[in-house]
Amino acid sequence: MTTLSNVKQSPSVGSSAKPAVFVDGASGTTGLGINERLRLQNDVVVKSIAEERRKDADAKRALMEEVDLVILCLPDDAAKETVALIDSMGAGAPRVLDASTAFRVASDWAYGFPELAPDQADKIRAARKVSNPGCYPTGAIALLRPLVDTGLLPADYPVTVNAVSGYSGGGKSMIASFEDGTAPAFELYGLGFEHKHVPEMQLYSRLTRRPIFVPSVGNYRQGMLVSVPLQLETLPGKPGAAELHDALAKRYAGSRYVSVMPLENEAAKSGRIEPEALDETNMLELYVFASDKHHQAVLVARLDNLGKGASGAAVQNMRLMLGLPEK
Repeated sequence: MTTLSNVKQSPSVGSSAKPAVFVDGASGTTGLGINERLRLQNDVVVKSIAEERRKDADAKRALMEEVDLVILCLPDDAAKETVALIDSMGAGAPRVLDASTAFRVASDWAYGFPELAPDQADKIRAARKVSNPGCYPTGAIALLRPLVDTGLLPADYPVTVNAVSGYSGGGKSMIASFEDGTAPAFELYGLGFEHKHVPEMQLYSRLTRRPIFVPSVGNYRQGMLVSVPLQLETLPGKPGAAELHDALAKRYAGSRYVSVMPLENEAAKSGRIEPEALDETNMLELYVFASDKHHQAVLVARLDNLGKGASGAAVQNMRLMLGLPEK
């Protein structure tokens, strides 16, 4: 992985200079969310470019020479162009955190899910380039990776991931259609089996068999549920709920932002769980619902698709990359 030996270093914690950040593409939902979160923090300086010069490569380059970190909230092609510009800057290049899907499975980029593995946060701190995860993969990987790592779930298991998100994750046209009342109340999508989140979902879950992913969108603004059904008798050792829960709890012990909920909880008692409880937070909750009678389980992740699924995660990664404490 490329490190910072040949690029500009960020100010160290405790120095008089605050690190400077440029959010490129601040008009979309992720960029707006990042800027809103940054306004609540006093230990970074946010720099911007005049709207009429936003596509001026020279103006952008000049601004990027002044900052320690660039956060890209751009479409894939535009993100690739900007990264190429950053790469051409040599020792004056800032570090880069990209929120698009352009580099999420690139081998020379660190994956920006700090809770992925015990050493992942350190990889993010050291990396020159970090890819911010997708919202759906954040939930799926959080559920699957610990089970694959411990051998409870074979890497070639035929995994199915079902998920529902609020419409804010679908871009400007989807948001407009829901807010003007022309969109349906609920719909499945991605039924061509080519959803752009599948590659990172498979890679970072360490699955050797491509999972089936069925996303959906509901008529509410934000909040997400990601679920993975399991036939427990088909798994090695036929694990029960306690073993699945223990594997998740051990992986995320001590995590500030990821919580493994007790087996006995209000959702388990009611048999229901709703998607909006974590809106406007960077939190991620993981649940194990299981039936000993039927030897079946459903793993569920709940998060804000604009929080831990996008802007919240970006700010968490930004703070790691700049050597700032969790906040």
